[in-house]
Amino acid sequence: MMICRAAALKAIFLLSVPLLHAAPRTNVLFIMADDLRPELGCYGSVAVTPNLDALAKRGMIFRKAYCQQAVCNPSRSSMLTGLRPDTLGLYVNGTHFRELKPAVNTLPGWMKDHGYTTRCVGKIFHNWHTKEHGDPRSWSAPEFLHYANHGDDVPQVGGPLPPNLTTLSSTLRQYGKVPLCECRDVPDEAYFDGRVAAEAVRVLGEIKDELFFLAVGFWKPHAPFNAPKKYWDMYQRDRLPVLDPARPVAAPEIAFHQSTEILGPVKDQKQPTAEQAAEMRHGYFAAISYMDAQLGKVTAALEKQGLLDSTLIVFWGDHGYHIGEHSLWAKTSNFELDARVPLIVVPPQANHAGASTDALVEMVDLFPTITALCAVPEAPGLDGVSLVPLLNDPKAKIKVAAYTQFPRPAYPDRTPRGRPEVMGVSVRTPTLRYTEWRDFDTGSVVASELYDHARDEAEMNNVMASPADRAALEQAQQLLVRQFPRGKR
Repeated sequence: MMICRAAALKAIFLLSVPLLHAAPRTNVLFIMADDLRPELGCYGSVAVTPNLDALAKRGMIFRKAYCQQAVCNPSRSSMLTGLRPDTLGLYVNGTHFRELKPAVNTLPGWMKDHGYTTRCVGKIFHNWHTKEHGDPRSWSAPEFLHYANHGDDVPQVGGPLPPNLTTLSSTLRQYGKVPLCECRDVPDEAYFDGRVAAEAVRVLGEIKDELFFLAVGFWKPHAPFNAPKKYWDMYQRDRLPVLDPARPVAAPEIAFHQSTEILGPVKDQKQPTAEQAAEMRHGYFAAISYMDAQLGKVTAALEKQGLLDSTLIVFWGDHGYHIGEHSLWAKTSNFELDARVPLIVVPPQANHAGASTDALVEMVDLFPTITALCAVPEAPGLDGVSLVPLLNDPKAKIKVAAYTQFPRPAYPDRTPRGRPEVMGVSVRTPTLRYTEWRDFDTGSVVASELYDHARDEAEMNNVMASPADRAALEQAQQLLVRQFPRGKR
């Protein structure tokens, strides 16, 4: 009989004897990227990411890891509390999780309560639109460069600014105070992420003799696409993967959104030309390589301090991203490209260095995984389960499904109603993605989608009308209803 409830899985885990044990003194280097889909060399991408590839060789790649909602604040709040968006009641960027759950535990706060020095450098908690910025009670010292708007990332060079060598996207829109795409011959520290890396290295030297949880939040590859020129130069634009902007056949209109984050307000939007789309895609890859280089500075400092053998390293992206696929730009959907994220876990003494697993995992699983690996008591009431069994055996299975959700409108707090009209709930099984779009108040299903990943990894055909494996569909429907019961809220 299949078991999917978190409580049952935890009971099974507690009955097993883990092969991977926490070191007597386990530090944590917790690294986050913003808007990064699994576009890394170690995932088979053309992206130039030597530092993350090296990290993957020392730990384990989770190839089927999924966020709980594909936008910054709900995703980060969910992962950092170990609670699903429905548990928090949080689906928007404009509400801080403590407005809804003032006393909720956070991962860094829990580690702090159990003897860790916790430090934050860069964007970890979401910091924009909310009344409270970051989460001061989670940290042992004030957060650094955690609060800003991505459109404020104006290059700082202390002298004349080199010219912007990108021009194609300039007619689409300005992204805050900077162009949507920007390629200038400036040093890494001209932008946020270079300064985040430098401060992380400094803080590491300051806390190296303490038991620490150091969180480093990189702002890239989130737009604007403004990495320094040397990272643009790593790619030849005509050799990047060719964009197929086609929408999935028979997909309901509600599955899509208006791409306002990249294309701007609907009334002012201009659809990008093929050349402009190619430039933005180039910029996204350049931003990935820029972020990878900054991460490399931090991991090099960790090694220089002699802390590799006593530090758990966790790297993840807060959600996926579209760069023109399905006619979409940015996130805010339930498609695979938005739901799937990169996840690399490097224990101090990895049993399977360089291995990967295809087991389904979720971001709510990171909180209990990190506490287990650090021999810290598990926080009560978490929605996730520990991934330690997979670190012991990459072929193990701990979940039969992963769940993602997203509302419509995409940004409901910006509407007169102030809350969702429809909630899209999605289940990912080993072979399928099944999504129901439900009236937020009544729970009635207004549209549905089925993508057969055994035959259609790119999700180009909604086969709800003619499923190849009806039994697998029925199983997915049962799993979805079990996690998201239908009915009035």
